[in-house]
Amino acid sequence: QVQLVETGGGSVQVGASLRLSCAVSGWMHTRYYMSWFRQAPGKERDWVATLDNDGLGHTYYADSVKGRFTISQDNPKSTLYLQMDSLKPEDTAMYYCAARPWVSAGSAFDSRSYGNWGQGTQVTVSS
Repeated sequence: QVQLVETGGGSVQVGASLRLSCAVSGWMHTRYYMSWFRQAPGKERDWVATLDNDGLGHTYYADSVKGRFTISQDNPKSTLYLQMDSLKPEDTAMYYCAARPWVSAGSAFDSRSYGNWGQGTQVTVSS
């Protein structure tokens, strides 16, 4: 049974930092994508960042967070992180981590290609 559990959200001021964690258990695939998505009230779930555990450290970011957010994972299949710096009010959303095998169909940047999700953690940035 795969479980993803996000923690680390909170309410912060503009310009602050937060580090989200996604505890991963029961994940058996050795090659995979793990990603962060976010969803603001009344909006669609948007892609934020993706890690490809291809051994080369490939990471990908939405333009809106590039240079401010960093996705990482200490060891394969271990806790996934999202370091968020220079937070803006438009970063306010529920943040979700997701995992999928590398061979799954569809784009790794599309939430519809992911079958494993956490419950989310709320991030609120106020000015």
